[in-house]
Amino acid sequence: MSSRRSAIPSDSLLQLRQRLDRLPPKSPERANQIAATAQLYGISVTTVYRALHLVLKPRTAHRSDHGQPRILPPSELEHYCELIAALKLRTTNKSGRHLSTGRAIQLLEEHGVETVQGLIKSPKGLLRKQTVNRWLSRWRLDQPRLLREPPAVRFQAENSNDCWQFDMSPSDLKHIERPDWVDPARGEPTLMLFSVVDDRSGVAYQEYRCVYGEDAESALRFLFNAMAPKTRSDFPFQGRPKLLYL
Repeated sequence: MSSRRSAIPSDSLLQLRQRLDRLPPKSPERANQIAATAQLYGISVTTVYRALHLVLKPRTAHRSDHGQPRILPPSELEHYCELIAALKLRTTNKSGRHLSTGRAIQLLEEHGVETVQGLIKSPKGLLRKQTVNRWLSRWRLDQPRLLREPPAVRFQAENSNDCWQFDMSPSDLKHIERPDWVDPARGEPTLMLFSVVDDRSGVAYQEYRCVYGEDAESALRFLFNAMAPKTRSDFPFQGRPKLLYL
């Protein structure tokens, strides 16, 4: 069984690196050292070069407080940023212009902002425009994000009869003869289209009714007919919905 190892230990790589550093850049001995190490561990020369590259790859050094504000505790700086964002948002006009960050800091230092907790003022020279802008962006309190419309989420019921959408609208397409019950003193009634649509299946039930305005009694009669069993076996629209969306 071969005694060669398939991987180079870290200390061997460091020793090899030290030997290579003592040699001139174009010295043939460098290639000899690499070849000897490859033969010793039973690997290719390319693998040795790759291992040297990985073990010596520089790593990014970060401070212990990396990603945290240094001028103030995060909660305090965030509170100041929220006030500055509110000032900028409150002063935004129809053209999209608003108070600058520098001016908002100046107002916060000289006059303060009245809040539920009382008047809050920032010590002069504590907040810098560049710092505030950076943390406004990081905490998503900058103007583009505050003014961005939330994504539209379409509601859809999970089951039939969970939700019906109810609507009454004047009919512009159909006309009927004058009913006998029309009271001339009240004027002409309006032909209205009453409809409910099951939100899950999209099945609709509709009726035309002559009413004086949006008549609550006619609406209740229509809903009663919509919920009642139908004479047609191929039209199963019936039952009581859990929710009626007007």
